[in-house]
Formats: sequence, structure tokens, C-alpha cells
Amino acid sequence: MKTLVKKLENRYHYSWVVLKELVKTDFKLRYQGSFLGIAWSVIKPLMLFGIMYMVFVRFLHFTDGTPQYPVVLLMGNCLWQFFSEATGTGLRSIVDRGDILRKIHFPNYIIVVSATCGALISLGINLVVILVFAIVNGAHFTWRVVLLPLNLIELYIFALGCALLLATMYVHFRDIQHIWEVVSQVVFYATPIIYPLSMVEHNYPIIAKLMLMSPIAQTFQDARHNLIDPQNVQIIWSEIHNPLICLIPYILSFVFLVLGVYVFRKYSRKFAEIM
Repeated sequence: MKTLVKKLENRYHYSWVVLKELVKTDFKLRYQGSFLGIAWSVIKPLMLFGIMYMVFVRFLHFTDGTPQYPVVLLMGNCLWQFFSEATGTGLRSIVDRGDILRKIHFPNYIIVVSATCGALISLGINLVVILVFAIVNGAHFTWRVVLLPLNLIELYIFALGCALLLATMYVHFRDIQHIWEVVSQVVFYATPIIYPLSMVEHNYPIIAKLMLMSPIAQTFQDARHNLIDPQNVQIIWSEIHNPLICLIPYILSFVFLVLGVYVFRKYSRKFAEIM
């Protein structure tokens, strides 16, 4: 076992060092020249949450009527910001770092991973805000909180798989950025972020079940259920009583990662030539 660990350490030590430096550099550059700096990681999602709360909850009454719904809305917004940032920056990462790829030899996938890690750091900061917000709002935490890391790992796996696919396509087809902007808007409105799933379930129960087949909707609902409100947030296991069907979004997350790694490895050898 020690020999295996030593071999893995020797094999990936250089990649790990490069990844750490890229993540640190990207995170510093993100807020370079900004007066509030890293505080924007907290202020931006809170401002978006404030707008969503006023428009969708107060004026349009998109709420499930529970006291915890504002926290549920905030968490959905923060999780979406992570997915949007991870896929958006991951898509452009190879082209944006083309100069480094041509000068320094290291595994190309590290660039995409570093882009998604930057989004993951922002999500970590936002989770602290969500936790404080939940405590102030009187949330009652249960043992299910320990399942939250599994939900976040699944969401990261899905986001990384999408980012690897998008980064590969963007090197060959620059139109993919505009297409993805439209697709991500469709996914945003097709995911229960600004409205509760119960609202859809009340009018269109079949569509509510189909929405939970998406890895994004499933992880968002699972994370909200485990951290904030196990009593009122619906999850796929409470809506669909067939374990095999319930496994579909979990399997899809890993399928996207495997597909992303396969496509990226197949075409990454020619990235430097194309750019």
C-alpha cells in the first residue's frame, strides 16, 4: 500500500503543484484592482438573492409558505452560481491559457480543473453565509447535514464533466460559448431555483418528477433537504418510489464525467496546434 501511495505521489506531484499555483493565481486575479476584493464572493450572491427574494417571493409569491424558504432560495442561488461559474470559466479556460500551454509542458486537464476549483472556493465561502443565514432564520439541523458533502461532490463531478466537454468543444467551435449561454438559461429556469418544486408538483406532477431526473435539480434539492429543511424540501427519493429510476441522475453525473474525460483526452493533444 505504501508503495502504491508513493508511486501515485511521484506521478502526480508535479500536476498537484501546478494545480495549486493556477488556483491561487486565478483567485488573486479574479479580484485584482477591486476595492472590496474577496468580499464580492459574499456580496454578489447576497445581492442576487435580495433581488430574487423581492421579485419572486414578495411580488410573485413563488414560495412554499415555509419559514425556511428564504434560506432554500439563497442556497439554490449559490449552488447555481457555482455551476454557472465552473462551466463558464471551464469552457474558456483552455483558450484563455493557450500561451501557457504552448510554453510549459503539463497535463492540459489541470487548467480546466483549476477553473472549477476557483468556483468551488467561492461556493465554500457562500456556504458559510448560508449556514449563518440558516441559524439566524431558526433552521433545525439534523444528522442529514453529514450527507451534504456527498451532494456537493456529486455536483462538482457533474460540473467538471460538463466543463471538460465544453472546453474541448470551445477550442474547435467558438460558437459553443453563445450556445451554452442560451442552454444554461434554459437549465436555470428548468431547475427549481427561483420557485419551489412543490409549485410545479401541484399543477404538473409528472413534470416535477421529470425535473428531478436532472443531476442539477436532484443535487440542489438533496443539498437543501439535508442542510436546511428535511421536512418540506422534496427529493427524488420521496417523489419517485422506484429505486432504479431514482439512481438515474446519480449515474448521469458520473457518465458526464467519464464522457468529459474521454473526449478531452482524445482531442487535447492537438490543442496547442489549433490555438
